[in-house]
Amino acid sequence: MLSSHPLEPLSAAEVERAVALLRTLPEVTATTRIISVMLKEPPKELVHGWPNGETPDREVELVLHDNGRNACFHVEVNLTTAAVSTPRYAPGGSQPTMSIDEQVECEQAVLASEEFKAALRKHYGVEDTSLVMVDIWSAGNYGTEEDRTRRLARPLCFLRQDATDNGYVRPLEGIRPVVDLNTMQVIRVEEYGVWPLPPEPGNYAADRVATKRGGIAPLTIQQPEGPSFKLEGHQMEWQNWKFVIGFNAREGLTLHHIRYADQGRDRSILYRASLTEMVVPYGDPSPQQARKNAFDVGEYGMGMCANSLRLGCDCLGYIAYLDAHLCDSRGAALTIPNAICIHEEDFGILWKHTDRRLPEAPEVRRSRRLVVSSISTVENYEYGFFWYFYQDGNIQFEIKLTGILSLGALHPGEKSPYGALIAPQLYAPNHQHFFNVRLDFDLDGVANTVQRIDVEASPVDKQNPFENAFRARATTLETEQQARGHLRLESARTWRIVNPAVTNAVGEPVGYKFMPGDNAFPLASRNAWWRKRAGFVDHHVWVTPYAADERYAAGDYPNQSSGGDGLSKWTEANRAVEDTDVVFWYTFGHTHIPRPEDYPVMPTAYIGFLLKPNGFFAMNPANDLPPSAPAPKGVSLPIPGSCCS
Repeated sequence: MLSSHPLEPLSAAEVERAVALLRTLPEVTATTRIISVMLKEPPKELVHGWPNGETPDREVELVLHDNGRNACFHVEVNLTTAAVSTPRYAPGGSQPTMSIDEQVECEQAVLASEEFKAALRKHYGVEDTSLVMVDIWSAGNYGTEEDRTRRLARPLCFLRQDATDNGYVRPLEGIRPVVDLNTMQVIRVEEYGVWPLPPEPGNYAADRVATKRGGIAPLTIQQPEGPSFKLEGHQMEWQNWKFVIGFNAREGLTLHHIRYADQGRDRSILYRASLTEMVVPYGDPSPQQARKNAFDVGEYGMGMCANSLRLGCDCLGYIAYLDAHLCDSRGAALTIPNAICIHEEDFGILWKHTDRRLPEAPEVRRSRRLVVSSISTVENYEYGFFWYFYQDGNIQFEIKLTGILSLGALHPGEKSPYGALIAPQLYAPNHQHFFNVRLDFDLDGVANTVQRIDVEASPVDKQNPFENAFRARATTLETEQQARGHLRLESARTWRIVNPAVTNAVGEPVGYKFMPGDNAFPLASRNAWWRKRAGFVDHHVWVTPYAADERYAAGDYPNQSSGGDGLSKWTEANRAVEDTDVVFWYTFGHTHIPRPEDYPVMPTAYIGFLLKPNGFFAMNPANDLPPSAPAPKGVSLPIPGSCCS
């Protein structure tokens, strides 16, 4: 039995105890909301010394917002000693993440608003609000006094035809309520014109689709001897990998203390990996669409929006699940069952070679990967977060984007140059999705260096008479500003994280290579208000020295912020990043020009990156894998467990 790891997330009992201790503070009143409760991670040196050194206290960090004072503050609770810190107030006007309760209460406030009902009658002749859907959308910041002095939401509204149909295909295009979340009152309803409701239903639910395709034979994944992984609490061991699975209200799924057992010792690779922020800016300048941009991590909380995953639907095979233990804004226990899914997948051929001179069968090894995943629904969109671990030392992160497009209405015969017509009188605005991931490397130790690798053609000279030579050039990144960088297709740019103090079998520093996948550049001007708040999109790669309080790429409070916080602010100090405890930040984007095939539900799009050992091991670490059992002779049909595909 493994002892409890100091980075395991809070249990339900710990959340309950933290809330109880919090309530002893006089600052916590009836108007105070608990925005998040999460583990305050202990100092690195204590974690690296675990389990042989000092056992850290279990500490909790809580973010709160007082509606009565429009004030955000932090409190720390020590569960080991029962100590509660003095509240630490955020700068005036800071708005923390909108709570799950506020999403529900905001919808109720809009539906009860007489001003909204009047606008609904005026535009659509509708009296009954029972079929109106209200999606809370952040208000953003557009430089007005109101943006800075009130806690606001600017919901999008839709009208169902009945209680179970797809309401998103009938947007109330000309009506936009604005809600003060402190008072939970509609302070105005903005009207932009009159648009008819799109005429077609656009349903997607199985019981409402008229025809269903056949010919799908059952696909069964069986592991009669159980999985190859070992999960105790939140500690995972699989195929030489060891790590801790975390979860919190803001970031959702996190990974910690990632190590690989190599020749009798556990070698550290990553200390912490997390999604720190994302933004979805829309590219339609029309007044009813122009303010649509969502910072889904800092404004909504990716963990608070997590799904309860279902066997056979979200995950297939032999599955282990982990629950997420949170609380609502009033402190009541909130458990998301099956928030994290863990399973193994076959992933084709890992390596193979056929020697025609040998009579034996070809040497081939099948690849198996461990999958740790979570899926969040942020109103209309779904985001799946998938971490993959491979037997050859690779680590992959993939985000899967699906769900329903944020749609707008058009007049009959009208088209928009800023979006695609996807059904009669219904269009989807062009938009982008930008994500930022924070990778805290501790590669064979805490002191690491990042190199930028560019592949370049060699000069045409006596050493290159056939003009075919090219080589990889490594640039050591010494400071934060030098490290700011973009992808570069023409030089196949990658990055390598190395430990200069530890050499490999050929005398070079041990390293891991960061290999980017698909990406994009922001298409809005740097003067656009969302870009002022999302400075992390200005560069694909950032490198900073480790700082415990630098966790979110857009800063602690992106909700209604004026901008200039997070990575863009920290890296102005131009701190040294060579041979130190470095954090590698990666921003990656998906430009979505919608199409009719994205309607009514969008097929999944994929975006991510790969971490690949590059001199970390002496040779292929998967060379020791045993071969799979071949199919019996005379059997022509493939059978489960065969070595060929």
